[in-house]
Amino acid sequence: MVELKEINKFYSYNNDHEPGLPADSWFQEPPEGLTLFIVLYTQTCRWSRCLGCNLPSLMSEHHISYRDIMQQIDYIFNTILDDTKKKDLKKIILSNNGSVLDEKTFSTTALMYFIAMMNMNCPGIETLTLETRPEYVDWEELEVLSRALKEGDTQTKLEVAIGFEAFDDTIRNDYFRKGLELKIFEEFAARMAKYKFRLKTYFMLKPVPQITEEEGVEDIKKGVDYLHDIACRHGLDINMHLNPTYVARGTPLEDAFRQGTYTPPELESVTEIIRHAKDKKISLFIGLDDEGLAVEGGSFIREGDETLAKKMQEFNRTQDYGLFP
Repeated sequence: MVELKEINKFYSYNNDHEPGLPADSWFQEPPEGLTLFIVLYTQTCRWSRCLGCNLPSLMSEHHISYRDIMQQIDYIFNTILDDTKKKDLKKIILSNNGSVLDEKTFSTTALMYFIAMMNMNCPGIETLTLETRPEYVDWEELEVLSRALKEGDTQTKLEVAIGFEAFDDTIRNDYFRKGLELKIFEEFAARMAKYKFRLKTYFMLKPVPQITEEEGVEDIKKGVDYLHDIACRHGLDINMHLNPTYVARGTPLEDAFRQGTYTPPELESVTEIIRHAKDKKISLFIGLDDEGLAVEGGSFIREGDETLAKKMQEFNRTQDYGLFP
């Protein structure tokens, strides 16, 4: 058990995981087509301060070599993907539950190897998404990666995904401890537009105990409006990936949940945000997975929510706002 006293987190790192195997992978069906989400097993996120996040507990406390990461990549393309899926796949999201552009935790050699393997094995990939914190972005590196992506059978577009979590500065940085300033984000977005890259932003509904359900919904609505404005101003392709917050074990949210001062958001609240996002110049994806990390009773999906969750899955596939009139 590791105690991160400065942020009051209690969890163990997953040091016993086989280093030659990825941490996780799953398929999604957004409007872009068949998508593979890959989480490679590496050294844990070096930020690791975000209040409700215990994704670092799935990673290694220690450095994982580029050879081991390349072995994980081989496993993805030789075992996870059969010939049919290789042919049908349209998008890959590459993650390490941290920053794949942080060279101290994710080898650049392994990243280039991944792109080479993707180009050789998956002829129809239209988008590659790389998850990272903005401070690890090296623009010259992204240019090189973008050129490599255009060398496949399909000229793959590069999308960078970052955690935004909440629009309000106090919620995002003082309570959630994200460490992201709006000025930094706006400079980042402007540069993304200059290179004609795509931008994906992760938001969380009601991520901290200090706000009510209604305040959480209003915060995300403001985030939708903000991203819409950024997209219009810069001609930037932006996706908001909205995750209703679950109570992750080993975090301060678990303590608040046990004490009765925090409850996860209602899935019904997400419908308000979907309606608000209609006709905005951004796309919206609803995260409906607690990643197996929620404490008992700490999920945002409750008994009776199954039909609504299926409707949101259909929305993710179609972006049909008519599902929520």
